[in-house]
Amino acid sequence: MYDVVILSLAEGAGDSCGGGCGGCGNECATPRVPVLQCAEELTKAGARVETVLAGSDAEIDAALARLDGEPRPDGLTWPDPDSKTRLIIATAVDGQLRAVLRRLVRRYAPPPSKRPADLAADRTVPDLPAVALLPLDVANTTDLAAQLGLPRTPRGVAEAVLSGRVRRLDLLRNDGGSVTLDGALLGGSDDDGRAVPWRGRVEVDDAVLSDGDDPILACVIGNGGGYAEFDGLRLLADGDPTDGRVEVAVAVPRVVKQRFRGTKVQVEVRRARGRAVSVLPRDGEVQFLDDGVGGSTSRKRSWWTEPGAWAVYGS
Repeated sequence: MYDVVILSLAEGAGDSCGGGCGGCGNECATPRVPVLQCAEELTKAGARVETVLAGSDAEIDAALARLDGEPRPDGLTWPDPDSKTRLIIATAVDGQLRAVLRRLVRRYAPPPSKRPADLAADRTVPDLPAVALLPLDVANTTDLAAQLGLPRTPRGVAEAVLSGRVRRLDLLRNDGGSVTLDGALLGGSDDDGRAVPWRGRVEVDDAVLSDGDDPILACVIGNGGGYAEFDGLRLLADGDPTDGRVEVAVAVPRVVKQRFRGTKVQVEVRRARGRAVSVLPRDGEVQFLDDGVGGSTSRKRSWWTEPGAWAVYGS
């Protein structure tokens, strides 16, 4: 039987809410009941269960170390493909899952100077250990677990973990040292909720979606489908986290002249798919949401696809 670690993030751990769970508006303490229920289901099935509340990156890393494989001749830390330890991540928001996956990547990604021969040519990280998602917000119908059709009840999560069925998914890494599981939205809004146009160069592989002169209402970088729409406008066509590509869309307003009716503004959506995307803001700071975590950037940011790099338990 397996050892199962149920990992929860304490307030302020990682980048779960862009500044700790206290800023996300969710009641993160009360829903911890599902953690106890899941542990009970696993214990009844014969698993050895430990619950871990991590309040820092170091405590997250200590939990993840249980997934390490045997020492390698090249000195790299590598996940154990036959590990008897399975990990469940209790999440109130998707940013908490991202915080743990970010630590997994930092743990197992080899430096470029030590790239091993057994690492796939289109990857910078090995196959990361599978994780199970235990949603703490039972009413959420738009989080990543819901998008992927994963179980949401403690019993369902326990059964998925013990069944061993794994689905591998694409991961986006970025040059800021983090990861994106679902997607990112670049662009802000004013006090009335209206999008504030910004300018920047957006490239997907060799395709240029904006050369920096167009006003952009929104730019979406999609791995999954959570950011497929913006203000009622469909931006992403698919949002498929298994196709090995990043899907990018920009929304650009266009003034259209109408005969005898003056002018009106239409929104043009430009889309492209590829291995990597870069965004270079032209004029100052651009606000963004990345897996629900807010921030801003005035520098060039790049994301690239790691096909099938992470995995979840569930059919």
